[in-house]
Amino acid sequence: MPAVASPSLPLGARALATLRRWFDTAAREEDATTPAHRIDWLRAVPFISMHLACVAVLWVGVSPVAVIVAAALYAVRMFAITAFYHRYFSHRTFRTSRTVQFVFALIGAASVQRGPLWWAAHHRNHHRHADTAADPHSPGQQGFWWSHAGWFLTREGFRTDWSRIPDLAGYPELRWLDRYDTVVPVVLAAGLYLLGEVLERVAPSLGTSGPQLLVWGFFISTVVLFHATVTINSLAHRFGTRRFDTRDDSRNNLWLALLTFGEGWHNNHHFFPGTARQGFRWWEIDLTWYGLRLLALVGLVRDLKPIPAWVLAKARR
Repeated sequence: MPAVASPSLPLGARALATLRRWFDTAAREEDATTPAHRIDWLRAVPFISMHLACVAVLWVGVSPVAVIVAAALYAVRMFAITAFYHRYFSHRTFRTSRTVQFVFALIGAASVQRGPLWWAAHHRNHHRHADTAADPHSPGQQGFWWSHAGWFLTREGFRTDWSRIPDLAGYPELRWLDRYDTVVPVVLAAGLYLLGEVLERVAPSLGTSGPQLLVWGFFISTVVLFHATVTINSLAHRFGTRRFDTRDDSRNNLWLALLTFGEGWHNNHHFFPGTARQGFRWWEIDLTWYGLRLLALVGLVRDLKPIPAWVLAKARR
């Protein structure tokens, strides 16, 4: 007999189930009638709300302190994403201690780009199926907006594929971060608000406040960080040069490399993802690589995997 689809839950019950999953990604899906590849709009409400919250800048104004905090948080969190979420958790291109691993996992989680296990699992899946119909975010297959922001708002996109990350799944602290990935951003947002309130009272000449630091340091900085990061999905497979003949459409793009601390050397990366360095030539600016070299000098990371000579020998230029 053909399977009979279960009736959809009432909207209120669906909203409650979705609310639970905002804070606990392991919460059971009470209503699975929405197709896995369609956007789950209720689940996407926090993502949309973060963008709308940026409009509050019209009321909170701006100050040098707010801009400096926003820029600093962009830089620190971008490094955590590129160096650790990407080059460490996804590709294992260097080694570090469990403590350093967790510290940068926490900083990465503050980026509101989910937990490191979710991030690594989806990225490994991308490399396995790059620019094919099975790639979750290929602009050539699904178009710009889907590759940029649509794919991860689906029921399928919200899930962590544990089969892709057996090397990481044994760390309970990383599993906790993956399950409760909203905790760190909420703590960051609250901390920024409190810092602004304190500064308003003890140093009013700085012209900042709790709402202002919240809007600039959290909402604006995080939204810009997100869109900069995902340009590697949507733009680095469309615009730029190709040094290597790969099976995908990856490109090298200087402007994206500057914006994302070296991730824009994407054709290099897709040809050989097993190195900690993505700028293969001396003139290819790779801020993440420079940061990793500094961390290696002080002993926080080690065994940075180099670019093999055979890779450079295959380069066109």
